Amino acid sequence: MFKRFILFFSLIATLTLTANAQRRIPTVDDLINVKTAGGAQISPDGKFVAYTVGETDWKQDAFVTQLWLADVATGKTLQLTRGEKSSGNPQWSPDGAWLTFTSNRVGDKNQIFAISPNGGEAMQLTKAENGVGGFTWSRDGKNIAFASTDNDQKAAKDRQDYLGGFEVVRKEYSFTHLWTLDVAEALKAPVTGTQRTKGKEFTVNGANWSPDGTKIVFSATVNSDLINGGTADVYVLTLADNSVKKLVDLAGPDNTPAFSPDGKWIVFSSAMGNPKFFHSNSRLALVPVNGGTPRSITDGFDEQPNFVEWNGDGIYFSSLQKTASHLFRLDPATGKFARVSQPDNVMIGGASFTKDGKQIAFTAPSPTSLSEVFVSSVSNFAPRKLTSMTDQVKDFTLATREVISWPSKDGATIEGILIKPADFDPAKKYPLLCIIHGGPTGIDRPTLLDARYYPADIWAAKGALVLKVNYRGSAGYGEKFRQLNVRNLGVGDAWDVISGIDNLIAKGWVDGNRVGCMGWSQGGYISAFLTTSSDRFKAISVGAGISNWATYYYNTDITPFTIQYLGDDPADDPAIYTKTSPMSYIKQAKTPTLIQHGEFDRRVPIPNAYELRQGLEDRGVPVEMIVYKGYGHGITKPKSMRAVMQHNLGWFNHYIFGEAKPDFAKPELPKKDDKDAAKSQAAN
Repeated sequence: MFKRFILFFSLIATLTLTANAQRRIPTVDDLINVKTAGGAQISPDGKFVAYTVGETDWKQDAFVTQLWLADVATGKTLQLTRGEKSSGNPQWSPDGAWLTFTSNRVGDKNQIFAISPNGGEAMQLTKAENGVGGFTWSRDGKNIAFASTDNDQKAAKDRQDYLGGFEVVRKEYSFTHLWTLDVAEALKAPVTGTQRTKGKEFTVNGANWSPDGTKIVFSATVNSDLINGGTADVYVLTLADNSVKKLVDLAGPDNTPAFSPDGKWIVFSSAMGNPKFFHSNSRLALVPVNGGTPRSITDGFDEQPNFVEWNGDGIYFSSLQKTASHLFRLDPATGKFARVSQPDNVMIGGASFTKDGKQIAFTAPSPTSLSEVFVSSVSNFAPRKLTSMTDQVKDFTLATREVISWPSKDGATIEGILIKPADFDPAKKYPLLCIIHGGPTGIDRPTLLDARYYPADIWAAKGALVLKVNYRGSAGYGEKFRQLNVRNLGVGDAWDVISGIDNLIAKGWVDGNRVGCMGWSQGGYISAFLTTSSDRFKAISVGAGISNWATYYYNTDITPFTIQYLGDDPADDPAIYTKTSPMSYIKQAKTPTLIQHGEFDRRVPIPNAYELRQGLEDRGVPVEMIVYKGYGHGITKPKSMRAVMQHNLGWFNHYIFGEAKPDFAKPELPKKDDKDAAKSQAAN
C-alpha cells in the first residue's frame, strides 16, 4: 500500500512547476484562457474515459465545452466534438457502443446526441420541442429517459402578441416531466419520445431506471420555484401504465434516488424530516421499492454524503473531508463505511464506475496541478493520470498553496488556504489580500488555479500574500461547524477573517497597514460587513453581496435560506436583522470600497448594492459601483469576466500597491495591433 501512495505522489510530482523553466507572470487573459477538464465517465468495459474540456471562445464571448476521449491502455487523448456550441453531460450506453451527450448545436435547444468512441459524426436522437434537460439510459440499453418542460410556446406567443410581456409572480411555472425514447428508433431518425409524466402537481428533478426496466424512480418538487426546494420527494413511475406513486413524503428535500442492484430498495439523499436543511447534514436513506418507512444509513457520518453508485460491493458516496474530498464504501445493512481513496489530501471529483464496479475514473486537482483525469482500481487504489492539462501553465510564474489553521475569537479552529509568492521570504512583511468564498457552505481548497473574479496569482507575483478563509459555516468540517454562523452571520465570519489576518501578522509575514478583502455572494456579504464594521482594511471589494438582510429577504428568490439562518423574518425579529446587516454599521465605515453586481441578480438583488453605495457616499467614503449588464448572480462570459478581474486589479493595485487610481469609466483599451496579436496567441 505504501508503494501505491509513493506512485501516486510521484505522478502528482511530475506536474509540479519546475523552478528552472523560463516563466512569465500570467495576464488576466491568460487566466481566462486556461482550459479545464471535468465530467470523467469511464466506459462500461474500462477501455476509455470520456471527459469534458471547457475553453474560452472570445469571438462569440462564451465558455464552450467539448467532449474528449482518453484511451486507458495507451493514454492517448482525442477530441470528439467541435464547433461553436457546447457538448456536455457525457454518458455511455450500457454496452459501450455509444457515447451520448447533450448539445444545443441544432435549433439552439439542448437535444441528445450519440457518437461512436471510434469517431465519426454525432447523430441526433431527440427533437424535443422544448429541449432536453437531464437523461439516463435503461440498464439493458434499449431506452433512454429524459426530462423536458411542458411549456406551451404557441400560447405564450399569442399572449405576448396581444398583451405584451408580463409575469404573474409565483403563479406561472414551467413543469419538467419525464419522457422516454426507443434507442433503436432514435438511431434511425430523431424522435420526440413518449411523455410519461404530466400535470401541475410536481416538476421532475432527477431519475434512475430499475434493473428490469419496468420502473423509473425520480425526485420532484411541487414546482420549479427555489423557495420550494424543501418539497422534493421521491416517486416511482410504472412504465406499463404510466402510473405514479409517491414513495417518500418527508419534510425537507429528498433527492437523487437510485435502485439497488436487485431492484428491491431505493437509496436517496434526505433531510430525514429536518426543516433546517440548509445548514444541517443530509443523510443517505433506504426505502423499500413498494413503500414503507425510510431508514437513514449514514447517521454516523458527519458531513454531506453524495451518492455515486450502488453495485455488488455496496453503496459508494463522495464527501468533503475538510479541504480534501474522498470516495467511501457503505454497507447498506449495517451503515458501516470505509474510505476508499488515498492519500489523505486527495481531492476526488465526479467518480464513475465500470460495469463490474472494479475500476473508476475521476478528476482531481492539487496545489501544483490543474484538475486532471485519473483512473484507478477500486480495491487497489493507485491513480494513473490520463491527461496533461497542467502543461498549459508550465511557463507561468505561479504562487504556492498550502492549508493553514488558527483559533478564532471564540476559540473555534479555522482553516484557510495561504497563497504565497513563488519566491516567498519569511523574513519579509508582505501586503495581504483576503479572498472570501460564497455559500456560506462553499469551501476554498489548495488547488491551482485562480482564473475567475480574483486573480490571486497575479497579486502574488506582485509581492502579496493571499488568504482564503474557510470561515464558520463552510462545508467539509462537519455539521456543528457548519452551524456556527446560524444567527451569527457576519459577526462570527468577521472574527474568522480578522483572526486569520492577526495570525499572519503575528508570524511577521504581513504588513498590517496593507490589507485588503474581497469576495462574491456570501463572500461579498462578509466583505460588506467588514467594510462597515472594521477599520482594519486598506480597501475592500464587494461582489454581489448582501448589505441589508431585510432588503435581501424581501427581494431574493430563495427566502427560506434567510429564515433558516436568521430564525425569523424582519418584521418578527428586527434585532437579528440589525445585528447581522452591514448597513447597521454604516456610520463607522471608512474603507474605500468597490461594489460589483450583476444587473439582473435575483439571488442577491441589486438594491443591496445601491443601498451600500449610497450609504458609503453619504459619509464621504471612497466608493465605486460597477453594474455588469445582462448578468444575474454570476458573471458567465469571458469579456465581462475580464472586466471583473481588471476592475479588482485596478482597485487593489491602487490602494495596496500605490499605483495610479483607475478611471473605470474610461479604461485603457489595447490598440488594434495588440488585439490582433492577442487573437493570434489565443489561436495558437
